[in-house]
Amino acid sequence: MDPAAEQTIARGLREGRSDAWQALYDAYARPVWQAVARQMGATSGEVADVVQETFLAAARSARQFDPARGSLAMWLGGIARRQVALHFRRRRHAAGDRASGDGAAGPAAIRWLADGQPAPGEAAARKELAGRVSAALAELPLDYESLLRAKYFDGASVVDLAGQEASSETAVRSKLARARRAFRDVFLRDYEGSAAGTPTE
Repeated sequence: MDPAAEQTIARGLREGRSDAWQALYDAYARPVWQAVARQMGATSGEVADVVQETFLAAARSARQFDPARGSLAMWLGGIARRQVALHFRRRRHAAGDRASGDGAAGPAAIRWLADGQPAPGEAAARKELAGRVSAALAELPLDYESLLRAKYFDGASVVDLAGQEASSETAVRSKLARARRAFRDVFLRDYEGSAAGTPTE
């Protein structure tokens, strides 16, 4: 979308105009759907629900959108990542079983984010690992969660992230390191608790 059109939509959202909301939906519904499907699995029957929740959440916060902090696409992408994480958290709580699945998921996920390595192909494809990772991410501060999802789920480079956050590459690398440590602590706590068969909350 060209900058002028985006500014028009952003201004309309802040003013609460319905035509701006419709223009936002028309422009970004498909990219949001694709982003959610990529994170949840294209065959997931729950993608539509998460996309709907994403736009509902966007509608609730539309007046607070600040173009100085990033584009509409980045803003919606962050909301979508948060809704995916919340979905996995709700599903985990509904199941009431944090101890099921492949015990190797814990160490694999910890190495993935704690060491800053690319996601392990086979392990990352496992639903159990995806669920545990998303649940742990949902417990982090939103800025940490969004940063890790952008880096490791969407494949954004440090250069891209620096541009999105209006920050330096050094600052982004430092923040990524802090976010990975926070993820490691949360994931390890939950993983060890589930492995021991004891509640972690």
